[in-house]
Amino acid sequence: MNLFVTLIQQVINGLSLGSVYALIAVGYSLVYSVLLFSNFAHGGFLVIGGYICYYALLKLKLDIWTASLAALVGAGVSAIVVERLAYRPIRERTPVTLYMLIASMGMSIVIENLFVVTIGGRFRALPPVIPTNPVRFFGVVTTSAFDILSLITAVAFLIGLQVFLVKTKWGLAIRAASYNLRTAGLMGVNVNRLISIVFFVAGLLAAVGGIFLSVRYTLYPQLGNAITTKAFIAAVIGGLGSLPGAVLGSIILGLAEMLTAGFISSQFRDLVVFGILIVTLIIRPTGFFGKSVSEKV
Repeated sequence: MNLFVTLIQQVINGLSLGSVYALIAVGYSLVYSVLLFSNFAHGGFLVIGGYICYYALLKLKLDIWTASLAALVGAGVSAIVVERLAYRPIRERTPVTLYMLIASMGMSIVIENLFVVTIGGRFRALPPVIPTNPVRFFGVVTTSAFDILSLITAVAFLIGLQVFLVKTKWGLAIRAASYNLRTAGLMGVNVNRLISIVFFVAGLLAAVGGIFLSVRYTLYPQLGNAITTKAFIAAVIGGLGSLPGAVLGSIILGLAEMLTAGFISSQFRDLVVFGILIVTLIIRPTGFFGKSVSEKV
């Protein structure tokens, strides 16, 4: 009985963690589906959102809803700025996406070091504005209110993204651009505006994940690097460029981490995660929902 209860608890925790990973991995895959490059600066938007929320709560004394809204908008705008300053000039000069990949690595380091030199590299904890008290189900299964809230919030944002992509004009344009960006432009789509919208949405989703991860762990400038690695692995497992694949890969990672921590040891979490990645690349290199694609020009 105790083993079964522990299993249920770890599954709930894994779904919660996986859903937060999904927010980040989906934004990652969204950019990849349109521009066909891995944006390694994506973790910087996560950190930007976390720090905006942190200072809005502590310095401006805002409530969690207003602080979170500021974090989401701030991270989304930051993503647009990064795209315009670092990626657009490269994209307009050459069709080779490798150069944008290299630029994204540089932007990741720039964002991280901007925080280090301006506000310092020490660890910070968000104020206790998100409930973390234990919640019991059926009198035996105990989990955290934070895990339940993060799971519900992540699912709500993922559903909202799906509605945006399916029901709106720009969502249709994004889906068209994911097949061929140049053809979408020839059909009258404002490509630059579309890419800005994609980056804004990706940055917004990263900020949501950043807020919850800052509460789950702590906030520090290098947080984005660690989480982006997990999001990238989730995207690869699910299939780069596939939004359902990113969600599935994230859930798999979240469950794998929590079940490993609960039944083996937390020290083996990363070992299991990277083991899943290697097995996936050996058996199905394109991931669960990925397709073999050539470079877009």
